[in-house]
Amino acid sequence: MSEPVRRRAARGRGVELRGQVLAAAMDLLAETGDEQAVSVRAVALRVGVSVPSIYLHFADKQALLDAVCEQVFEALHVRLRAASEGAADPFAALRAQGNAYVHFALENPEHYRIVMMLRHPPTAEAADRAIAGGAFDYLVESVRRCAALGVYTSDPVEVALGLWAAAHGVAALLIAKPYFPWPDVDGFVDRTICMAGLGLAAAERVPGDGSLPLPELVAALDSLTR
Repeated sequence: MSEPVRRRAARGRGVELRGQVLAAAMDLLAETGDEQAVSVRAVALRVGVSVPSIYLHFADKQALLDAVCEQVFEALHVRLRAASEGAADPFAALRAQGNAYVHFALENPEHYRIVMMLRHPPTAEAADRAIAGGAFDYLVESVRRCAALGVYTSDPVEVALGLWAAAHGVAALLIAKPYFPWPDVDGFVDRTICMAGLGLAAAERVPGDGSLPLPELVAALDSLTR
């Protein structure tokens, strides 16, 4: 079967062509689950243009993949905002965002793996810009809303990084080890996200940064239930 071909952009419509190239690259990633399948030649064939036409918009394959990942993480930003809508309070919104983050990664495993699970050259900053853009900024703002109500007292950026680390850990394990005997995925993800959010809040209320002698640590934890 021949490759599906997108409508070719008319002469002078470079912005439209760039969008078609990005869409084709994203489609190839989703269909194949393999970044090696996203060659400049394969994308050109999918769009129905010459290879040199691609290079007018992207310097090389890595630049194209970086642009794809930026698009994906902008979609993540939209997903996080949507997850917060209708939440009962800022902490519930934060929990919903954590769940949305993991499920977004599971729905876009190859895109997520490229940005978050591969080593990038020190000079390749596009992927980091995608990560540190709207999605993470929104997470920090969500933590600040919780802090305003007394949930957290630590630096919001540090708390956000801790929550992100927990969500990433779950997502990365589920993507890398899908054959592991995981329990119900939805429940497992939600419990882990909740544990991270509550754990960080509880840790702020336990003196000694968790370095208390064990009996004192247990007593401090028990005091949180009174």
